[in-house]
Amino acid sequence: METEDLPVISTGAQKDGPSIVSFGGGHGLYAALRAFRLLTEDLTAVVTVADDGGSSGRLRDELGGLPPGDLRMALAALCDDGTWGQTWRDVIQHRFESTGELHGHAVGNLLIAALWQIHGDHVAGLDWMARLLRAHGRVLPMSSVPLTIEADVKFPGSFQVVRGQSVLASTIGHVETVRLDPAAPPARYETIEAVEEAEVLNLGPGSWYTSVMPHLLVPSLAEAIVASTAVKSLTLNLGSTDGETKDLSLGEHLVSLHRHARSLTLDYVLVDEAATELEPDLPQRAEDMFGAKLWERPLRSRRQGQHDSLKLAACYRDMLLDAGIGVAEQW
Repeated sequence: METEDLPVISTGAQKDGPSIVSFGGGHGLYAALRAFRLLTEDLTAVVTVADDGGSSGRLRDELGGLPPGDLRMALAALCDDGTWGQTWRDVIQHRFESTGELHGHAVGNLLIAALWQIHGDHVAGLDWMARLLRAHGRVLPMSSVPLTIEADVKFPGSFQVVRGQSVLASTIGHVETVRLDPAAPPARYETIEAVEEAEVLNLGPGSWYTSVMPHLLVPSLAEAIVASTAVKSLTLNLGSTDGETKDLSLGEHLVSLHRHARSLTLDYVLVDEAATELEPDLPQRAEDMFGAKLWERPLRSRRQGQHDSLKLAACYRDMLLDAGIGVAEQW
């Protein structure tokens, strides 16, 4: 296919809606991106690069590059809603079933890995995937090097160091602190530039210690987020989940974030409206730790434990209007 046959990502043309950067990984970021794409044409996903399990982990071990899985999920969320986009979304999300080495590999992971080898650059490869998918936005890695998440975890009678995203995500212990290896990884300049130019920055939802928190552990990225004058929001999860945040209340989510990023301030903390019935102190905690307004709306999908992207979009729209920021004309 010739270059001119592919849709081109515009970097200079005026886009409808505010400039939004959303941070995360996996299914949580997918839901946020599906919501934000209804509000703006100027959307960037910044994605964690610490995955070490499944197809991503195998490719990371064999090829030595970034794990592509969470990046693929973000691209799938931004696929065009026409026949072209829906078809390619299904293709890149498809996993091979076989008795051989391809079993479990996602097609999109292989395509991204191939583009990285051809172009020798992670962002260039992701931009080419975005063109192929006619993506409504851009996907960028959190860091330019693959990362390992390490945590101090409290078990009955002992503390242990747990290494690796896949292991930490399923731990039955209580996570005390998390860090990255390497400890001060570099961020891509494109990612820092997107943060500096953004009108809105959003963290979450997603796996707390392995998808949300890591963005604030990359020094240059954390500094850019803290220094930004954009409207900053945190989209909390719907409640505790198995594994890394088992039995952790939403208020305790805020405590752990504040402990790891004490200089971070927020304008809004978004929660499902049912949360404040269970935790009436959430508004005060959001104000005390981050200077944030608690923004309560119905966000829960009929699917257990998942956000509804349309409800999220309505919540984000109301939040942005409250902040004096207009949204795209379809709203």
